[in-house]
Amino acid sequence: MTTRPSLATDANLARGLGALVLFVVLAGAFLLTEFGPAAWYPEGASITAGIGYALFDMSAQTPLVSDGFLAAFETVDFVLVAALVAAVTLARRDGGEA
Repeated sequence: MTTRPSLATDANLARGLGALVLFVVLAGAFLLTEFGPAAWYPEGASITAGIGYALFDMSAQTPLVSDGFLAAFETVDFVLVAALVAAVTLARRDGGEA
C-alpha cells in the first residue's frame, strides 16, 4: 500500500534559489535572442512535406534536402515509442492486471 507524499520542511532553499536563477537566465537567453532566417531554407518550402517525401523515397519532388531530418525524425520516433512502452510497463499493477 502506498502512502501520501508529505511536504519536505527541511528543504535547502539555496538549491531552489539557484534553480530559479538558472531558469531566469535561460528564459532571458531564449527570449532575447534573435535568430535570422536560415540561409539554406527556400522560401515557402514545407519541412513537413520534405520529411514526408523522404519517407516515401520521393525526395526528388521537393527542394529540401531532408535526409538529416529523416534520421532525426526516426530517432525521436524510436525514443518516444520506447518511453511509451516503459510508461505502460511501469503503470501496470502488480499481479498482471491492466
